[in-house]
Amino acid sequence: MDRTDDSLIALRRILRATELYERDLASAAGVTPAKLRVMQIVHMKGGWTTPKALATQMGVSQATITGLVDKLAKDGMVHRAQSETDRRQVNVMLTDDGKTALDRAPDALQQRFVREFERLEDWEQAQLLSSLERVAAMLDARDIDASPVLTVGAIEKDTHGHKDPRSKI
Repeated sequence: MDRTDDSLIALRRILRATELYERDLASAAGVTPAKLRVMQIVHMKGGWTTPKALATQMGVSQATITGLVDKLAKDGMVHRAQSETDRRQVNVMLTDDGKTALDRAPDALQQRFVREFERLEDWEQAQLLSSLERVAAMLDARDIDASPVLTVGAIEKDTHGHKDPRSKI
């Protein structure tokens, strides 16, 4: 095999690992990577946070967060509660089912990546980042907005299955 084939195989392995993780996550916890990330952020913030804070931390629009929270609320993973300090504000809070799902969820793919990436020497991190940015440019994907959630699909879709044009993937 030549390097071109080897590089395409490596890209396919990355895509396949993402697909397999999504399948494992759905089976173990019943959520998508984006929903899991919302729940993780809520948990990290003490069990509740605002939709605006979620959107900011995930790098997506508030409309995208609203859709994700709607689905999580429908699934019983979170609920909305009016803020006790500001009646105009709504907080997103984890339910007991949400906490259980978090406990059952496999280690997030991006968390595995972060753990291993941070073990690399500084020069290795720089080299890898440069290579990944070059690959993105080679695939004409340099200007595609992206959040740090490893998933193969759009983070949020409308009711007709179309990606929210304001969301970042």
